[in-house]
Amino acid sequence: MRKVQRQDIVDYVTYEERRPALRERVMAVKSARRVHAGDELTFLFENHETVAYQVQEMMRAERIVREADIQHEIDTYNELIGGDGELGFTLLIEIPDPVERKDKLARWKPLVDHVFAELPGGRRVHARYDRRQIADDKLSSVHYMVFDTGGETPVAVGCDWEGHPVEARLTDAQRAALEADLGS
Repeated sequence: MRKVQRQDIVDYVTYEERRPALRERVMAVKSARRVHAGDELTFLFENHETVAYQVQEMMRAERIVREADIQHEIDTYNELIGGDGELGFTLLIEIPDPVERKDKLARWKPLVDHVFAELPGGRRVHARYDRRQIADDKLSSVHYMVFDTGGETPVAVGCDWEGHPVEARLTDAQRAALEADLGS
């Protein structure tokens, strides 16, 4: 998948002028890459456009202008994309009630080891993630993960942990979006 390069990023003033149209386009891109598995897990698959948008938003919010700082943002957010044959995604654990969220995030530490993508033919691949995202006492509600699908487009995603088993079959539109990402 194509990584974001410095030439893909404009200064924050220019971005601000273009932001409404860019935001509308990126929200449509994200919509095709958002998969809800059950009530509490959302997979948001990242690509060149979504990552470039995140970089631009950070530059805008923090008024970043130094080249080294811009490159740092690009390098950091490019990690969300994954490499060849891989699909990077943000896993959102969405539990609205703060008391329930605190309790579940403490009990659900094993969950991230059981996040999977099902490939055509039924084979499952489990996500790779940075173990530093997990504290000693609880999970974070946001995880940056990667599926190494070998270039195959998943047919489903979910969690096969006995404490929270969920699965979502991907729609044709979702599969087409991920297939395009794998081909870029």
